[in-house]
Amino acid sequence: MEINAIYSKFLECTSISTDTRKTEPNSMFVALKGESFDANTFTREALDKGAKYVLIDNNEFYIDERTILVNDSLIALQQLANFHRKQLNTTIISLTGSNGKTTTKELINTVLSEKYKTIATIGNLNNHIGVPLTLLRLTEDTQIGIIEMGANHQKEIELLCTIAEPDFGYITNFGKAHLEGFGGIEGVIKGKSEMYLYLKENNKKVFVNLDDVIQNEKSSQLNRYTFSQIDHKADVFISSVEANPMVSINYNNLKIQSHLIGIYNSNNINAALTIGKYFKVEDEAIKKAIENYIPENNRSQLIQKNGVEIILDAYNANPSSMNAALANFFQLHKKGKIAILGDMFELGDESFEEHQKIVDLTINHPEIEVYFIGKHFFKAKKEISHLHFFENFDNFSKKFKTKSLSDELILIKGSRGMALERSLELL
Repeated sequence: MEINAIYSKFLECTSISTDTRKTEPNSMFVALKGESFDANTFTREALDKGAKYVLIDNNEFYIDERTILVNDSLIALQQLANFHRKQLNTTIISLTGSNGKTTTKELINTVLSEKYKTIATIGNLNNHIGVPLTLLRLTEDTQIGIIEMGANHQKEIELLCTIAEPDFGYITNFGKAHLEGFGGIEGVIKGKSEMYLYLKENNKKVFVNLDDVIQNEKSSQLNRYTFSQIDHKADVFISSVEANPMVSINYNNLKIQSHLIGIYNSNNINAALTIGKYFKVEDEAIKKAIENYIPENNRSQLIQKNGVEIILDAYNANPSSMNAALANFFQLHKKGKIAILGDMFELGDESFEEHQKIVDLTINHPEIEVYFIGKHFFKAKKEISHLHFFENFDNFSKKFKTKSLSDELILIKGSRGMALERSLELL
């Protein structure tokens, strides 16, 4: 079936999903295949739950005119999303980067929604499936769509840009994330820069942090709107940034006090401010939006529990974000400080070296008691009194739950697979 015919059926539906648990009456269900599942087998279940149409790519599961047979359901989903995007006048802002994507996306959405009707990526549904699903949530009255794009290998950002066709783009940073898939830091830079290539080839605009040397260099030939804490010639100049521990910034005699922990979050705030300025959101509205944003989902949260302060940044971790979190933690003034750090994943051949570097960072900070958790950190074990190493979370919890705590400041950070938010149960 041609994509315009599928689109006409999509317009008859009220929503779209790829999970029968989320299938609603009068929706379209897309049957995708993975390594260990084939959602074509759920065709009957989706129809029984009220789906108006089911997109399938296996004719064994064709039932009646409610089942739409295509060659590949995933490709059809992506084509459908691109077709839908082209029917609307929605301005699309895309963003990617190694760290801070989701927080920055939420801040941008919060700021722009002060003036515009917006839709943004939900959570981190930022891959080859999540981006199409986000685009298909756009409606005729959506003025701006903020689309987060994640990637762990080359050509992925290129694909997502061809689906979303963004009008604007922003790269948060180029860090040591997904080194295994990208093939090292140079691969990360090349992969993320696919967004710049798309924007350049299509004469679109990019938002750039001039203080990031790589961003500045890679975007030099693009149509750009810039911000900086150093260069007064930037379109938006941020005069000062502080973090003690919440980040505050000063712009044009406007002080913005956020609820975000760590100096590393300043660029996320600066980007949202800059994009708000470009789209002519009033200064006071920008200030209100950023100051009212409360982080959640284990991202840069400050929690008070049983007499201790906790910086919970356990949603994910890579060498770049771990370095930034520790650098911020080192400069915070508190009598008792504890760091609970979990393994960083997807580092490939560089895993041991990168975990060793994090351990070495903490050696000269005896004022901080550090608990390293996971087999990767355990391989980098060193016999130093303020450093503690555990192969797994269970071994750590047996030790830590007996510890007496009073008025400490605790940093919790690790990759998503480590689920270090479990540490809260031990306090």
